Amino acid sequence: MLNFTYYNPTRIIFGKGTISQVGSQAAGFGTKVLLHYGSGSIKKNGVYDQVTASLKAAGLNVIELGGVVPNPRLSLVREGIEICKREGIELILAVGGGSVIDSAKAIGFGSCLPEGEDVWDDYYMKGDCTVKETLPLGVVLTIPAAGSESSTGTVITNAEKGLKRAVNSETIVAKFAIMDPETNYTLPAYQTACGASDILAHLQERYFTMEQHNDLSDRLLESAMRNVIANAPLALRHPKEYRYRAELMWTGTIAHNNLLDRGRIGDWASHDIEHELSGMYDIAHGAGLAIIFPAWMKYVHNTNIDRFIQYAIRVWDVSLPVEDKEGVFTAAVDRLEAFYRSIGMPVRLSEADIGPENLRKMAETAMIGSSHLGNFKKLYADDIEKIYRLAL
Repeated sequence: MLNFTYYNPTRIIFGKGTISQVGSQAAGFGTKVLLHYGSGSIKKNGVYDQVTASLKAAGLNVIELGGVVPNPRLSLVREGIEICKREGIELILAVGGGSVIDSAKAIGFGSCLPEGEDVWDDYYMKGDCTVKETLPLGVVLTIPAAGSESSTGTVITNAEKGLKRAVNSETIVAKFAIMDPETNYTLPAYQTACGASDILAHLQERYFTMEQHNDLSDRLLESAMRNVIANAPLALRHPKEYRYRAELMWTGTIAHNNLLDRGRIGDWASHDIEHELSGMYDIAHGAGLAIIFPAWMKYVHNTNIDRFIQYAIRVWDVSLPVEDKEGVFTAAVDRLEAFYRSIGMPVRLSEADIGPENLRKMAETAMIGSSHLGNFKKLYADDIEKIYRLAL
């Protein structure tokens, strides 16, 4: 187990009816709030009314910026930065899922950059940059998936360049996150499935490590993966059953608040490889991960096949003789793909109407700003292209 530090300041407020607390939480950070949300679903399911009523009761001055889409756009981030500077915003409140929260994080630290600096420069070239200052962020989570409600990360898409890039910094972690599983009842099935895929991917990225003797984290990750595998199909079959929604929502947070990767170095190549897909084709992130992860596994598993054998046995209950390592590995990938299909996810590029024409280009753009991708096995442009082709 490697040395580590762990810090996460997000106050989690979880459960039924907790949205009523958003006003009192927000009031601790000022009186002028930017309410940031997506395409308007929160106005249909009643969340918007609950949030605005609580903010009004707390005496807060609210300015709205909607319009966030999946793979959140740099153009809207820049618009939000202009609003924050012009209006003297003191808190950004993100109401939605990962895309809304990521957009809000970008607006928050982009608003604090010195005059003349562009927020995209941090995403495009720096990645794990040091964000010196940001506006405080609060969250009302309505989609369990990205884990951005208490993570250090934010991902933004530059639609003009067809690029999707991330920034990670402790500075941008949300101050509070209100999480009511009842807000998930009206989620479309596909969105629920994409969220489950994203959660599972966050756990798998942390699980596939070359570090030894980190048994507690292994067991926690395995249990969390099994929890997603068990509850995602149930949430799809019973969309208004609180317990299934609650399990997915809490697992999504735990999967990406960095607790489960302490003392180890995760991989993260599959996320970087998928970002090229969603950047170029605007595919849902969770769907793209369902396509890329099995292909990545097939390409890298012989780097440390024993880690995949452990995964097969503990997560997927593969009971083949362990001496048949290739057979055990293949069975695990088959079960992973069967799970993805059972919740309506694609597992091949062709199933998402993506052909081979841009594979080399995406492999090359994935390397911009990086010497390699991944830590389980270091990958370069040729490797990435081969993974894409395995995914065809």
